[in-house]
Amino acid sequence: MTTKPEGVSSPPTARLPREESLGYQVNHLARLLERALRLRIEEHGVVPGQFAQLLALYEQEGLTQRELCERVQIEQPTMANTLQRMERDGLIRRVPDPQDRRQAKVLLSDRARELQAPLVAAAHEVNGAATRGLDPSETALLLRLIACAIENLESMGRP
Repeated sequence: MTTKPEGVSSPPTARLPREESLGYQVNHLARLLERALRLRIEEHGVVPGQFAQLLALYEQEGLTQRELCERVQIEQPTMANTLQRMERDGLIRRVPDPQDRRQAKVLLSDRARELQAPLVAAAHEVNGAATRGLDPSETALLLRLIACAIENLESMGRP
């Protein structure tokens, strides 16, 4: 029989049902959203792993790799691989930054610009399916609550 060191107590209940776990529920939702998005965008030769970068570049073209990493919260090595695939797939091109030749600006290709409308429509369709049954104020509240949880966790790593 194992005994606990003195002063160490067990939590009131050592179980966490999945339906009560925020992490589990949000992760499950993210997987379902990704699957639904993949089904709608793969016909365009785009995968969900490229989608956040495209959205960021649709918002502001000409970002550096580092700026894209900050915008979409992806580590540099992952971003480098993703951008390489996007370049191979004809979605972006990289040009030297005129202010700092060591860096490159990421630009959308004509193909990526042509895909903007159908890709954004696919995202709206998936978001609509996910929020079916919610009225606009409930959807807005859901987004605010998610943003708050993200901010809470991001601030944990800050001094």
